[in-house]
Amino acid sequence: MDTSWDNLPLKLVDPVKHTIQDLDFKNMTPVQAACIPLLLSHKDVAAEAVTGSGKTLAFMIPIIQILVQREEPLKKHDVGALIISPTRELATQIYEVLQSFLAHLPQFSSLLTVGGSQVGDDLQSFKTRGSHILVATPGRLQDLLARNSANGPSLAGGVKALEVLILDEADRLLDLGFFNTLSTIFAYLPKQRRTGLFSATQTSDVISLIRAGLRNPVKVKVKEKEATGDERTPVSLLNYYMVCEEDKKFSTLVTLLKEREKEKTMVFFATCACVEYFTVILRDLFKKSQVLSIHGKMKDKRFKIFDRFRSQDSGILLCTDVMCRGVDIPSVDWVIQFDPPSTASSFVHRCGRTARIGNEGSALVMLLPCETDYVNFIKINQKVSLNPMECPASVPDLQQKIRKLQLRDRLVMDKANRAFVSFVQSYAKHECSVILSLKNLNFGKMATSFGLLKMPRMPELRGITITDFVPVKMDFNTIAYQDKQKEKSRLQKLDTYKETGSWPGMKLHKPKQESWSQTKEKKAKKKKKNEKKRKGHQFTQEDLDDLEEDFRMIKKLKKGKIKNKDFDKHFGCEVDEVEETENQET
Repeated sequence: MDTSWDNLPLKLVDPVKHTIQDLDFKNMTPVQAACIPLLLSHKDVAAEAVTGSGKTLAFMIPIIQILVQREEPLKKHDVGALIISPTRELATQIYEVLQSFLAHLPQFSSLLTVGGSQVGDDLQSFKTRGSHILVATPGRLQDLLARNSANGPSLAGGVKALEVLILDEADRLLDLGFFNTLSTIFAYLPKQRRTGLFSATQTSDVISLIRAGLRNPVKVKVKEKEATGDERTPVSLLNYYMVCEEDKKFSTLVTLLKEREKEKTMVFFATCACVEYFTVILRDLFKKSQVLSIHGKMKDKRFKIFDRFRSQDSGILLCTDVMCRGVDIPSVDWVIQFDPPSTASSFVHRCGRTARIGNEGSALVMLLPCETDYVNFIKINQKVSLNPMECPASVPDLQQKIRKLQLRDRLVMDKANRAFVSFVQSYAKHECSVILSLKNLNFGKMATSFGLLKMPRMPELRGITITDFVPVKMDFNTIAYQDKQKEKSRLQKLDTYKETGSWPGMKLHKPKQESWSQTKEKKAKKKKKNEKKRKGHQFTQEDLDDLEEDFRMIKKLKKGKIKNKDFDKHFGCEVDEVEETENQET
């Protein structure tokens, strides 16, 4: 395929009004050099490229050029291009890139519509300004398309003029369960359009989406020249793993962060509760550094924190997998995975937050001694080779310091317990449960690493003897909230509990009481059923003789030695001739 810029059928300029400047077309990344000419040549494209390879410009440049050279200008409420992105952060980032182009092209309008904002506000913006280029998340877009406007234009009518559809991070769209939503969206769109699907991996679900939304697409798989085999991470990325004991895991993380205090680091945790708890601890330990956090349960705050971390030269961002896809944060030096991700594909995307667009970066996953087989699993499943990294020679004992924070504020203690419970529950549901098995986890050492004051009550710990953990001996009701209003409410509930024996607002599960006779009958039935299973069916000699005679009769019938009437009589299937005649007459 010839992808040289000299042979492009269209020049990347507006010959009448404006020229797109500040772009060096001679230094495109491989995915850009492959996909831009194809989209400009009226082809559908399904592109697979490693994370951080510059996919956003690979579809943004063709969109602008296609709309600029359109013979008939778009009307105010025509939607010429639609970009669908899986998350708010990624959609916002794409929209920012788009604005840098539209600063030179005032004839085009744009709109960002994502969850978290009011649907009515988005509809009003579309009616007032229109949107020649629309950037959206799937759920919000489906909602807007379904809203038919009695007064004024509707989005469903606007997308009939669509020239280009882009599905960004398609594998993530499907991981989040948007296949049916996308199918609904496709029904609103014209079939005569150009479609680009961009993904870091092409799973079987992505292939199904390609078949549903693209027409005879050109498949593009971009690999770097230096890459060997099917490596799914950039060659400029150094991948490591480190094995550390459960009780020293958090202390090891703190040591690693102190060594990289002047660098920009992202730390991935398994759950939102873990992010919230460890943010409190790390902020106390790193008072001179910027420690930020983002997780899926945050609403509007996520955008502000995201922008703040992007603008920083150094700092620590604690996050969940909500930040593992597509988002482009400049100059991230290290990605540390405190917990292996719940899905193998997320491992690659987490690593891809560093070493983007040819820059160098490093990624580290922290493993427990019982998790070392995960290294081979990632090599086989994701084609990523991990190099060993030695644990720090000495790590600080932080247990007492962490416990003091909990004793000082009950809210920190609540966060600690929620974090531990959520971690254990996520571990139990892990995709790779053969390697990351709950039965191999040392709960006592993990609780020590979390700095817990006591072991929380949870179903996963029933019947398990906890070792390697020393709880604090005290009356935990004496630990107060620093928030005075919250503490006042707790004390009122505590008084009620002392009087009534039940905590206000807590619903206790009461098992259904059975009578003595019902319990005895149930046990007898269970015993009888078990005995029947154990013994099975015992054949007597008479049963065996009858069975042998039946086989003889079947053989005689096949050989024609007996008539059907005699065969039926032997097996008790003969019919009274008079009764049969009466039935036929009736």
